[in-house]
Amino acid sequence: MHKEKYVFAQLASFLDRNKFNYIVRKFDGDKYVTHFKCWNQLLALMFGQLSNRESL
Repeated sequence: MHKEKYVFAQLASFLDRNKFNYIVRKFDGDKYVTHFKCWNQLLALMFGQLSNRESL
């Protein structure tokens, strides 16, 4: 059994979460959001782009 991270998790680990959260707070990105936060949307869009999806 594999004990390493998935490729997507390895790519996501390169992102600086603190800087991303700073930018979201600076521009009120999550102001009216209750469930699907900006970080989750970024990961969903990255996954769609990397897996060559037509739509989400």
